[in-house]
Amino acid sequence: MEINNSLRSVKSHISLSNCTWLFITILLQVFIIVYLNRASPAPPSLPSIRHQFQAPSPEDQTCKYGRIYVYDLPPALNKELLENCRDLDPWSSRCNAVSNDGFGPRATGLDGVVPENLAPAWYWTDMYAAEVIYHARMLNYKCRTLNQEEANAFYIPFYVGLAVGKYLWFNYTSKDRDHHSLMMLNWVKNQPPWITTNGSDHFIMLGRLTWDFRRLTDSDTEWGTSFIYMPLMKNILRLSVERSQWDPMEISVPYPTAFHPRSESDILQWQDTLRARKRTSLFCFVGATRKKIKNDFRGVLMSYCKNESESCRVVDCSITHCYDGAPSILEAFLDSDFCLQPKGDGFTRRSMFDCMLAGSIPVYFWRGSFENQYEWHMPLEAETYSVFIDHKDVRNGTSIRRVLEGYSREKVRKMREKIINFLPKFLYGRSDSSLGNFTDAFDISMDGVLRRFKHEKAMRG
Repeated sequence: MEINNSLRSVKSHISLSNCTWLFITILLQVFIIVYLNRASPAPPSLPSIRHQFQAPSPEDQTCKYGRIYVYDLPPALNKELLENCRDLDPWSSRCNAVSNDGFGPRATGLDGVVPENLAPAWYWTDMYAAEVIYHARMLNYKCRTLNQEEANAFYIPFYVGLAVGKYLWFNYTSKDRDHHSLMMLNWVKNQPPWITTNGSDHFIMLGRLTWDFRRLTDSDTEWGTSFIYMPLMKNILRLSVERSQWDPMEISVPYPTAFHPRSESDILQWQDTLRARKRTSLFCFVGATRKKIKNDFRGVLMSYCKNESESCRVVDCSITHCYDGAPSILEAFLDSDFCLQPKGDGFTRRSMFDCMLAGSIPVYFWRGSFENQYEWHMPLEAETYSVFIDHKDVRNGTSIRRVLEGYSREKVRKMREKIINFLPKFLYGRSDSSLGNFTDAFDISMDGVLRRFKHEKAMRG
């Protein structure tokens, strides 16, 4: 009897012990789940309408170039891409990048870098978030119409850059890369406005470089999607952060920066801040060398800048964490008269606009970085706000420092003032912002689209 009681006591103890460990295990799992949910933000929804949208009346002269209709696409082409933001990139979640209607998370660590009351207007905005930003702005656009028959232009809010981003690397097929694009075109070709014009009054925003959408063959090993070369795309106007210089159906628009003004006052205060800034370096270079690229020009600039340490400030992104708009980058540009701007993945790079946002004068090394780019938003006379030094000359020994020292203080001041004056034209304000006498990049883009379609319609008679 005593033996049975002892056995029951042992079993009871073991059972209690097992329950305790089970409880602890469950509790740990709960803590892990809570932590992961806090570390990775919830997927964002489609861009929000911040105020009750009211279509303008036909008599409203603010829309002299016409009105735009926004398609309500199947969710797989935009809404579900946002909902599945953790799966958009093969390496990490993209939820932060597409949050806040494409502006990304609010900026931190800017104390002493930007005026305190301007800090809420700064975000860590991803360089490829323009598709979401444009959609959010379009939903509240003053010249949007809800009536297809009133529209002069039709906007297709397809997030093609987000859709293809996951499939650009690893063992995905060309069909994977083209899947969403074909879905969109098969849908839009059946819409009444498309049937009427064959897409000649339709436009789309490409958030990535044009080269990501120009695959020439169906080879699974070739880069990108063939979206631009699909037959139904031939009449669709495309806005892109970098256009092909040989494609008349493509218009380049500015990369989004970190500053998204809420008012005319925000812009005026930032302009005054740039004018008053004391700059301690002649020039700077922000970037990382690309060791896999033979004779990498960034490596040339990095070595040169480090050897000219009295004149050049370096932010080595292989050491410093250079996420979009990072404080260390902004400070380097704010402290320098000039900033060196080699090619990015294409001829242009987001850093060009970060540089000018800080009132620093860009130094280009390829003509493709400024010629035939951003013609709606930037002065055509590039020499009035930038410097060009051919990359071949630099490799052959031309001293960047001596070239830049050749600009007088008065010339530098005038070039900077030129940048400060056109700066609002490459910013993206918030959907609910009122910028007063300033027109931002989005409004310039929409005016350009409507003017172009109006002109083409007049030409057709």
